[in-house]
Amino acid sequence: MEIYHVLNHSIEGRNLFLDSQDYARFVHNLYEFNDTRPADNLHRLFNPGMKDLGGLSFRRVRKKLVEIHGWCFMKDHYHLLISELIEGGLIKFMMKVNVGYAKYYNERYRRHGHVFQGKTKKILIGNEAHFLYILHYLHLNPLDYLTGATKWRERDKNDIKNAKEALKYLDGYRWSSYLDYCDKKNFPSILTKNLFGGMFDNYQETVEEYLKAAEASSTIDLVLE
Repeated sequence: MEIYHVLNHSIEGRNLFLDSQDYARFVHNLYEFNDTRPADNLHRLFNPGMKDLGGLSFRRVRKKLVEIHGWCFMKDHYHLLISELIEGGLIKFMMKVNVGYAKYYNERYRRHGHVFQGKTKKILIGNEAHFLYILHYLHLNPLDYLTGATKWRERDKNDIKNAKEALKYLDGYRWSSYLDYCDKKNFPSILTKNLFGGMFDNYQETVEEYLKAAEASSTIDLVLE
């Protein structure tokens, strides 16, 4: 099985997600477009007025193109961990996701033109060290928005000032697979946990130990790219 870190950024650095409806719509698209068949009427299936699961309504029967092993949405970009289930599944899936969201975004905000920078980037997880770190990397991305933790990627910077505060922030950030890996039901329908889930007895404790180590030491190399 080949696993890819898939990401794309918005054009001109604009925000891809302006409110919770936008985030929820992208979650919904990850589920709905993960199917070899054409999507149903997304306007019917996506109801931003619903109060459960951010206004999401999911079909139960699909023939999936890919497995999503992890994900994180930031204001101007997204990260996914994906493996293919059928040949060409990743390209087909990401085309459907990007085009579908761009259409929604342009309609909602009454604009025209590209929404994403260009071709979606995919990075093969090619060695064990990369594999062991990549899930943490995705889930730590929201620390970019937390004062005192924004240099978490950098070496020799006392990266995490307060591990307890950082963990609390991640626990309150809904737009990643972190909560589901912590067994706090968030959006489990889009996620396949069996690949990474068996690696950790308690994922939240694993991340907590990781953050405490980063708080205590300035020698941890967190640079991925």
